[in-house]
Amino acid sequence: MLRMLIRDARAGELNVLGFALALAVAALTSVSFLTDRVEQALVLQSHELLGGDLLLSADHPWPAAVAREAQARGLAVAESASFPSMVIAGGHSHLADIKAVSPNYPLRGTLRVASAPGRADAPVAGVPASGSVWVDERLLSALGLAVGDTLRVGTRELRIAALLTLEPERGLNLLALGPRVLMNQADLSATGLVQPGSRIAWHLHLAAGKAPTGMAAVAAFHQWMEPRLERGEKLETMDNARPEVRQVLERAQRFLRLAALLAVVLAAVAVGLAARRYMRRHLDGCAVLRCLGASSRQVLLIHGGAFVAFGLVLALAGTVAGYGVQALLQRLLAGLVAEALPPPSWTPWAQGLAIGLTLVVGFALPPLLRLRRVSTLRVLRRETAGPEPVSLAVWFLGAAALAGLMFWVAGDVTLGSIVLGGFAAAFLLYGALARLLLALLGPLRHGGGIGWRYGLASLRRRLAGSLIQALALGLGLTTLLLITVARDDLLAAWKSRVPADAPNRFAINIQPEQRESLNARFRAAGLAPPFLEPMVRGRLVAINGRPTGPADYADERAQRLMDREFNLSWGDRLPDGNRLQAGHWHGAGGSPAFSVELGLAETLGLKLGDVLTYDIAGNTIAAPITSLRKLDWDSMRVNFFVIAAPGMLEGFPVSYITSFHLPAQQGGFVDALVRALPNLTVIDVASVVRQLQDTLDQVARAVQAVFGFSLLAGLAVLYAALQSSADERAQELAVLRALGARGPQLRQALAAEFAALGLTAGLLAGIGASLISMLLARLVFHLPYAPDARLLFAGVLLGLVLVLAAGLLGSRKALSGSPLQVLREAL
Repeated sequence: MLRMLIRDARAGELNVLGFALALAVAALTSVSFLTDRVEQALVLQSHELLGGDLLLSADHPWPAAVAREAQARGLAVAESASFPSMVIAGGHSHLADIKAVSPNYPLRGTLRVASAPGRADAPVAGVPASGSVWVDERLLSALGLAVGDTLRVGTRELRIAALLTLEPERGLNLLALGPRVLMNQADLSATGLVQPGSRIAWHLHLAAGKAPTGMAAVAAFHQWMEPRLERGEKLETMDNARPEVRQVLERAQRFLRLAALLAVVLAAVAVGLAARRYMRRHLDGCAVLRCLGASSRQVLLIHGGAFVAFGLVLALAGTVAGYGVQALLQRLLAGLVAEALPPPSWTPWAQGLAIGLTLVVGFALPPLLRLRRVSTLRVLRRETAGPEPVSLAVWFLGAAALAGLMFWVAGDVTLGSIVLGGFAAAFLLYGALARLLLALLGPLRHGGGIGWRYGLASLRRRLAGSLIQALALGLGLTTLLLITVARDDLLAAWKSRVPADAPNRFAINIQPEQRESLNARFRAAGLAPPFLEPMVRGRLVAINGRPTGPADYADERAQRLMDREFNLSWGDRLPDGNRLQAGHWHGAGGSPAFSVELGLAETLGLKLGDVLTYDIAGNTIAAPITSLRKLDWDSMRVNFFVIAAPGMLEGFPVSYITSFHLPAQQGGFVDALVRALPNLTVIDVASVVRQLQDTLDQVARAVQAVFGFSLLAGLAVLYAALQSSADERAQELAVLRALGARGPQLRQALAAEFAALGLTAGLLAGIGASLISMLLARLVFHLPYAPDARLLFAGVLLGLVLVLAAGLLGSRKALSGSPLQVLREAL
């Protein structure tokens, strides 16, 4: 058995099957290894991500009674407050993430600092002394500062005492709004940044002592505190900590798993095709074995055992290759995941071996089952038994096992269902279209020379093989077009939605008494004063008089909306970029009314006439919904989910927000503005978008690396499909050459066959990629995108060139070999 396996491998009989098998395992395990190590890192760092064993977060300062209760239960308590704000140094300003901490922070994990960029860092006990700060290296680079310089935070001058290199709550170094500035809690009030409407998150970090009952005390406090949570308050544990970290990583993992699953499905097709060809080429040998006395069981054990051993070796090799590829993915995602990840668990290794064996047993064994039924008469007559019920049952069981494994690897029922359902739909749709296109090619065979007629006739004569080839190449080309052409078109459509003079700066925390000063500074700089939008923060507490909260909704986004404060505004004119979808605008009328954004209404199940009740600073207001608006979020203007009629909110604490376009030559205007009004936070939207785009580009590069497996798997399917009919095609060419056909005529026939196949597959890919990109644009990205005709042309051209080149190159041996030798082998 081993000698036969080595002989077949040397002869190239197992090249395609082995390549597809190793490719599928490598694609899947590369993603599994990475996700497994990242998930382990999240568990190991979960306490540090909290800065303790339990984290209490709120949009308002925590009552002192909460901390006293925790301390009474033997828990250590640390405090922190975080918010974005502008910092100033040397006449320049920059947006930063400010964090003010109590002296005993952190309760879990370690702070590390360095004396200067490039110097070795070291753990440090305590926090910055009052009057000093520790900052990220990014802030030093942005403002041209050094350790020892002075930084202005609000109205407080603070000395940069050290470079902050590691903070527990940023253990994964995920993208943040700005570089961190860590300061002492005692300096917070002196900055003057705590104002009405300021977006400050207040935290209590709790940690148990070393006593065995420590974690029980944490659990007991959690149980005591949970029913006492008020609006805007929440408990974060190891399971729900840092949702933004998990969300970004989970999305990246979902894309990577999608690419890996595509490679596995395509590889399964390639394995099945290669095994089918292997079975056909070994029918004669099995017939001889039967003549020499071998039983059906022995024949099956010889070939089946060889395949299982071959599958084990290739699965192990693919798993090892996957482990190497995950190191590349980790580098591509540098900054999103930690550099030092724990070693993987046994799960990815088990998944790799399980997928490899499933592909062999489920997709290679069914064709081999036909070998055990080879008749001894095949030595004299070319008889082949048809598919038997056992083979069909093994096909079904193999597909079911593969589906189960794919759900396991996907870790998401929805993702697994989409991949499997999508491929099933694609096979059916592409199969029907390919059958139609091949039928339409029939009449064309009468319009050319003998080579053209014979090529198209061969395509129709091997209809089943032609359909498989068209399906395989169509799927591979669809993936390629989506990764390249369609993606670029979608990005171009998105960029075209944002005008060149769209607002690129947002200013928040503007106090009422600062409006005139702000407008005067705009006019002095030659800029048009921006329109200042009033903003009041309130919580939705009831709908139609019925109290409501996050627990009333199953949708995760609805729960988040109900758990936060809304930014409410008012006005008598419909804002730019807003369109009425239903109802009437309240205008300047005196009746209480709310106008609600359409998407929010759909998420929360709101409709015209519903009465909303908001809690604002301890007072409640109620009014009906009189209009639903659709917003142009791409306008980069200030937008509000809920706008009240004039006269409803003017008596509450208010701050103002605005957006404006700052020309590149006016870069110093923001620095001067923040120096004059230090409580302002000016967000450079272009900078934030670039920063976010860098992160998305990292994910895209990693996804494209894994999609490379999908493309290779698609090419493997194409090659296997072409090879599945290569023996029959070689015999036909040998007969034609023996009957006097010349080389140019045969090459013309092959070119006609492969060109028609390539055109069919390319047209399928172009249609599929156009439909998918349009659905993505309309349903996911909400862009008015119409696929470019170039996408269809690119698919046809790529299919024509690729199939024609691959087919002619693969047929060189049949064209140049001896017809007599081919016919002898056939007989």
